[in-house]
Amino acid sequence: MSTDAPASIISILEPLLSGGRTPCSNEHCADPICPTHRRDEIERVLAAAQGHVAPERPLLSAAELAGLIDHTLLRPDATISDVERLCAEAMEHRFASVCVNPVFLPLCRTLTAGNGIALGTVAGFPLGAAATAIKAAEAEQAIRDGAAEIDMVMNIGLLRSGQYRFVAEDIRAVTSVVQKHRKLCKVILETALLTDEEKVRACLLGREAGADFVKTSTGSSRGGATVEDVTLMRIVVGPGTGVKASGGIRTYEDAISMIAAGANRIGTSSGVSIVARGGQA
Repeated sequence: MSTDAPASIISILEPLLSGGRTPCSNEHCADPICPTHRRDEIERVLAAAQGHVAPERPLLSAAELAGLIDHTLLRPDATISDVERLCAEAMEHRFASVCVNPVFLPLCRTLTAGNGIALGTVAGFPLGAAATAIKAAEAEQAIRDGAAEIDMVMNIGLLRSGQYRFVAEDIRAVTSVVQKHRKLCKVILETALLTDEEKVRACLLGREAGADFVKTSTGSSRGGATVEDVTLMRIVVGPGTGVKASGGIRTYEDAISMIAAGANRIGTSSGVSIVARGGQA
């Protein structure tokens, strides 16, 4: 984990722009931080890191905070009554969305009809290792079942293997399906499994592939969102792409820290207690 995200980004990218490097001769290079083929992008991110100023913690009302929360229930043992409770809580507190496993989308669509709560679900969850065609088909089916937002898991192992073209095409296959229907696509990076350099690459691949958001975590791995990772992600993708912090966010203080770091969506199963604390802040 980074202790200083801007400094980490600078240490990764600055040496790439120094002289004396043999130019990359691969005209099909897909490395998002190739200094020959991605110099402009490297300079953009480097300038953002060098100019980064830590923002102040925002003052948000309970209602404002609720509007940034994806009220989430992705446990494999979740029951119908659990989903009914989730939807009732979402409507009561006016959360941005509910995020459930795909099988529950038709139920959620019925329960939340006319209440303005977006329905979200996952594709390639939780490992990211499904075939690209399967992820795209999951997204298509989910949208037919009422989903407005799809959180897909990036192919983590192939990113770490340097298969950047495959990873980009995997993401693009899902984003193209989702955006064809004018819905939102978020790409889960599973940051706890990546080095900072891999996080930079993953963010850039997601951005290039047209993702609406990059997201920290599934909540199913060995770690969740951190302020350092959210800061890194926001710097790398810039202001035009969303950042979703998810995994281990259980308190009002956690949520506010993530928003201050640059998150504009929070995925949590603790939304009710978080906004209750927000109403007292």
